[in-house]
Amino acid sequence: MTKRVVITGIGLLTPFGRGEQANWNGLMKAQSAIQRVDRFDIQEYTSQVGGQVPHGTEPGQFDDVISPKEQRRFDLFVTYGAVAAQDAINDSGWHPQTEEDRNRSGVLMGSGVGGLITITQSAQDIVAKGVRHVSPFVIPAIIVNMIGGYVSIGNHYQGPNYGVVSACATGAHAIGDAARYIAYGDADVMVAGGAEAAVTMLCYAGFGQARALSTHFNDCPQKASRPFDADRDGFVVAEGAGAVVLEEYEHAKARGAHIYGEIIGFGLSGDAYHITAPGNNGGQRAMEMALQKAGITPDRIDYLNTHGTSTLVGDVTEIQAIRNIWGDKAKDLALSSTKSMTGHMLGAAGAVEAIYSLLAMKNSVLPPTINLDKPDPCVEGLNLVPNTPQEKTISCVMSNSFGFGGTNACLIFKKV
Repeated sequence: MTKRVVITGIGLLTPFGRGEQANWNGLMKAQSAIQRVDRFDIQEYTSQVGGQVPHGTEPGQFDDVISPKEQRRFDLFVTYGAVAAQDAINDSGWHPQTEEDRNRSGVLMGSGVGGLITITQSAQDIVAKGVRHVSPFVIPAIIVNMIGGYVSIGNHYQGPNYGVVSACATGAHAIGDAARYIAYGDADVMVAGGAEAAVTMLCYAGFGQARALSTHFNDCPQKASRPFDADRDGFVVAEGAGAVVLEEYEHAKARGAHIYGEIIGFGLSGDAYHITAPGNNGGQRAMEMALQKAGITPDRIDYLNTHGTSTLVGDVTEIQAIRNIWGDKAKDLALSSTKSMTGHMLGAAGAVEAIYSLLAMKNSVLPPTINLDKPDPCVEGLNLVPNTPQEKTISCVMSNSFGFGGTNACLIFKKV
């Protein structure tokens, strides 16, 4: 990268709640935020648990920060993304006042599956009531780039305005691409991340039919997401959003902005193997590219937030890639899956977990992998931070995100 890029703002909306405090407290309690789904009648679905964003007016909950009139125009994923992005902007303190500053500020937000709630409801309305009962806002409500559009309009950001869709790697790709826009001089400030409102009938039906979801723990939801455990049986659907404000380093320094960390490596790759199953060492190549771009050796990584979804094949494939890269030094690496507590937020996961990695670096504490009761033999000898947080000085972190279609992304951050 030709210019240094740092993170000066963060926004979080997850099953733990809204904001840094609610999320960090959740991680440090090492308790699952997974519960039985209550957004629709879940009884006939094979998987009946999920990570739902808490709605309400209590501190740390998602409330109606967007007017009811505007909410009717957008799918829930847009609302989630807009809230996380605005929280990140407010945290950064960047509110451009001049035309030049507005032209140098942009947005790159994405989603893995987009507006499934609106798509499902609109299809039902056509069948039950006829075409005339479909909202004229249905298309703007469901298109993925509408998060960026909403944030751009609301904040008068007139720079790059773009949306990315890469399944479960979306949030990470958005952050990495936005950093490149700044590094290559296209913008000075970018808001980037991902959002998902996937606790829907269509999502549970589709993933359920693909046999990708956990089904053995419907009676004990908090045990369902168990990455790297021998008894794992699939991932747990979750919803939420994560956003960061990325800024050119000298720009941030000149205005005295708080800096969470610097992005020094971004790797991306394709498996070219299978539409859903991982293979061909794609994740490994993404990690290797990120390390090469960062100009560091693997031993410099103090903490790795794994993709770690709790699927039978995916977890083993990622661990093997880590062993291939770190070799004998893998035993000295601290790694964990925060999806064990939140579930899998799909297109939001990469952004949320990048922020969790930054917070681990900020607080010098490693978030745990919970439900690691009977570790899979593949993780023998590795520090998965089992069930309890661990204190550690952290100067450099890596975050992995892999998705359907064989798409992979890896981010590396360091302290400034």
